Amino acid sequence: MTRPLLAGSVLAVLAAVLVLLSGVLGPETQAVALLGTALGGALGLVADRSPAQRAGAFAAGLAAAWVGYLLRAAVLPDAPSGRAVAVLLVVLACTLVAAGTRGALPLWASLLGAASLAGAFEATYTADPSGVVTTSPTAATAVLLAAGAGFVATSLLGATLARDADRTAPAPAPDDEGGHRHTADPRPSLRPLQLTEES
Repeated sequence: MTRPLLAGSVLAVLAAVLVLLSGVLGPETQAVALLGTALGGALGLVADRSPAQRAGAFAAGLAAAWVGYLLRAAVLPDAPSGRAVAVLLVVLACTLVAAGTRGALPLWASLLGAASLAGAFEATYTADPSGVVTTSPTAATAVLLAAGAGFVATSLLGATLARDADRTAPAPAPDDEGGHRHTADPRPSLRPLQLTEES
């Protein structure tokens, strides 16, 4: 119960701070503050692979989505068929990254990375497909900033809570010479009945 409350509180404060600092960080940060911190927080909270591997997979997925937008603008038709091909290629690229690294870069993390750029940039791309080269770096930077902040915060929080849990965990029962661990017998002790003769 403690970890979800702390993680959620940290992410909420972090998202609010990013919105308040959007005047310094750029207006795009305000638009993706919730999206980025939520995805970055999920990336940090899921204890699957090392933090570096999760971050690498996230970056690979974001890069795959970026290439997908470039392909949509350059060679694919501006129609549902073109968007379908782009989505297919992005998901396949994430799958190949996971398969090529034998799971070292997890598929779910790369899909989060692809989804982060799609959520941050799709509306901008739809409004001006020809400006993808100039507008996509801004969107990618903004969502990476928010996601990175959420990821670092939850990763550090998870490591701190794990150390505290290890520190307060009860010590295991000692082993005897034969390697058997002694544990308390939960059954109540029974004393033998003593028979007395009546005089």
